[in-house]
Amino acid sequence: MAFISPALTVTLDRWLDHERALAGVAENTLKAYRADVLGFMAFLTQHNGEAQGLAPLARVTLSDMRAWMAHERGRGVAARSLARSLSAVKSFYRWLAPREGFEPTAVLSTRAPKFQPKLPRPLTAPAANDMIDRIGLQARAPWVAARDTAVVILLYGCGLRISEALSLQGRDAPLPPVLRITGKGGKTRIVPVLDIAREAVAGYLRLCPHAQTADAPLFRAIRGGPLAPRAIQKVVEQTRLQLGLPATATPHALRHSFATHLMAAGGDLRSIQELLGHASLSTTQAYTAVDAAQLMAVYDRAHPKA
Repeated sequence: MAFISPALTVTLDRWLDHERALAGVAENTLKAYRADVLGFMAFLTQHNGEAQGLAPLARVTLSDMRAWMAHERGRGVAARSLARSLSAVKSFYRWLAPREGFEPTAVLSTRAPKFQPKLPRPLTAPAANDMIDRIGLQARAPWVAARDTAVVILLYGCGLRISEALSLQGRDAPLPPVLRITGKGGKTRIVPVLDIAREAVAGYLRLCPHAQTADAPLFRAIRGGPLAPRAIQKVVEQTRLQLGLPATATPHALRHSFATHLMAAGGDLRSIQELLGHASLSTTQAYTAVDAAQLMAVYDRAHPKA
């Protein structure tokens, strides 16, 4: 990385270590942070004609920030992605400025580009149930069919991320009435487990040909190794094509469906936030917009315009 000094490279690594240790940021997020900040520094090197060190970073002006954002938009970076990059740069400056003794106002006062937030794309309740009923038909072996069905029920019935479902181990079986799940950023939450989910996992374990041990993955691949997320993504894709569902009918959409259907049934926002493991209530509030949008769609169908 010739566009930044060795000292700045060390400083960037220290910041990422801080985010990892104290803020509990997930590894994938840290990789995105690094890429975003390095991209910003690469632009400054080109813009100013000098490799970036700690001193040049302290001299960044609002004009520099605007030039960077214009450059990013000019090369086709979407407003949402640019807002994420700006957030990473601001986070780095908040950490760096007090340590290096400079005023970061120019960076922190830069406004993020406006964009329309993406609403979650849940399945309807009948479509989610159809997915559960049909998912096992893709498998050649009964135990694989039972495995895939159990995973999908956990995604929809408990609102788990696919990584959370596949991180369960032998010691978690038989599933208890409530599970302690460790999600993004090491955040732990308690999730109730429906009887249908417990029965589905128990049925899979009865058929699974691989010996279950406490430290082994609960969900196993054909040869006995840990089941990869791609295997579930593929079988969900096959099922959605058979059912004629849109491309948005993914494993993660089942988690969205869990939240949206709870909201429609009268669940309160704070409880749903806790069940999903969202750090911010604003993230969960997206489901209120989905519920309102679905209500308006029903209204429009029932009361078509003349």
